[in-house]
Amino acid sequence: MMPYSRTEPYNQLPKLPPAAELETKSVLKLTIQARAALEGLKYAGRLIPNQGLLVQALVMQEARSSSEIENIVTTNDDLYRSMGHADETADPQVKEVLRYSKALWQGHSRGEIAIDDVPQLATAIIDHPVELRAGLGTRIGNPATGEIIYTPPVGADRIRDLLSNMLGFVRDGGPVDPVVRIAAAHYQFEAIHPFKDGNGRTGRILNILWMCQLGLLEVPVLYMSRAIIESRAEYYQRLRAVTERQDWDGWLEYFVEIVQITALETRRRIEHLQQMIQQAKLEVRAKLPKIYSAELVELVFGQPYIRIETVVAAGLVKRQAASLYLQQLEGIGVLRRRKLWRETLYVNDALMTALTV
Repeated sequence: MMPYSRTEPYNQLPKLPPAAELETKSVLKLTIQARAALEGLKYAGRLIPNQGLLVQALVMQEARSSSEIENIVTTNDDLYRSMGHADETADPQVKEVLRYSKALWQGHSRGEIAIDDVPQLATAIIDHPVELRAGLGTRIGNPATGEIIYTPPVGADRIRDLLSNMLGFVRDGGPVDPVVRIAAAHYQFEAIHPFKDGNGRTGRILNILWMCQLGLLEVPVLYMSRAIIESRAEYYQRLRAVTERQDWDGWLEYFVEIVQITALETRRRIEHLQQMIQQAKLEVRAKLPKIYSAELVELVFGQPYIRIETVVAAGLVKRQAASLYLQQLEGIGVLRRRKLWRETLYVNDALMTALTV
């Protein structure tokens, strides 16, 4: 085997599983803790009322953070205002984040991820057809110094073979714990770097989809990108250490700990949202008994921005009653009216804060 060189294509990238031991004592200890945290998150997720809307709102935060890693930055206000109501006037960066969210849901609907699904995910993210890299020219460098850090393998056939091996390892990794399999596969995907653009976001989507595929999650709510942002330097350092020194132990410990931290934080967030919804039901029932319904409260706690059309589309009441209901919810402080051009929106400030803090 040729010695590794940062400036030459890493065509000798080993397939999975690597020769190194993956489940060392330290990795297994962290994995047990991560699995327990994931079980708790799975249970909390089952208790979410109006699951589709609220999970979508949580996914938006993952999409926003994942895109931020690629220097695509938007505000929570712009993002949630466009939720379920995007149009051609939306900010380009908002559209980028919304495409990430859409790609995640599309992947989740497919179940097990096949090799042809991977470029389709990247295509959905960057909004133009994506194919596996075929030739030379792709290098990863330090943007500050221009130094070449890594040169991925080249050739569409080689890349396809490596991706097939990676997906097979995730699916049929034998006795290796699923969390460890996903951690190893995430490194492998980043090392393969199969596309000219969209690799980082596609890799982070795959993490969540694999969690669902392997039964670790039931809905795609694991909000990992925020933790990666907070430790970005270590994230890239650990990836490079595998490539340059085969330091799998350091990478796996880092990734598995991120899973545990994220699962605990996401569960805390979901449980807080559940408490808010229950308190709001009690308040609305007491103050507005004539319009109260559990479905109405769950709807206005399903997304931070509510339109009259949202209530009508949910089939709760017709337009005139929907307008009146939202005004009354504003009157008791559950919602806040906001006028944007000719459109009237109602903002759930408490929900916005709970989702974004």
